[in-house]
Amino acid sequence: MRHHCGMFRVTKHIDFCYGHRLLNYEGKCRHLHGHNGRVEVHIEAEKLDVRGMVQDFSDIKEAVKNWIDETLDHRMLLHKDDPILPLLKQRGELFYVMDENPTAENIAKLIFNHARAEGLPVVEVRLWETPTSSATYRG
Repeated sequence: MRHHCGMFRVTKHIDFCYGHRLLNYEGKCRHLHGHNGRVEVHIEAEKLDVRGMVQDFSDIKEAVKNWIDETLDHRMLLHKDDPILPLLKQRGELFYVMDENPTAENIAKLIFNHARAEGLPVVEVRLWETPTSSATYRG
């Protein structure tokens, strides 16, 4: 009989505010607008560490929340080809430039890749753009 392997998962929620607009898009999101976003960082492990943890929540906070606060929070997230960028630079506004359209999907992927680069064994990042709409990126 095969032993079923259980899995533990911890989730850290991180709230931040951001603005964006989408290029090559016909809906109202082609205009500059903002969101109160909520990120869920999901980390899984088959075995717990010596403390009985998958990952310490404060480690996730340090690796991901601090970066979001410094890099994405209260900034315009914009495509690198967005024609408004030179004006924002000139005005000293805060922004973050993305290679792709700053959709919820691509922002989730951005945060996932950052968490992985920090050495967190993250399996999934979900970004809630509104309380009823979310996008998920899985590794």
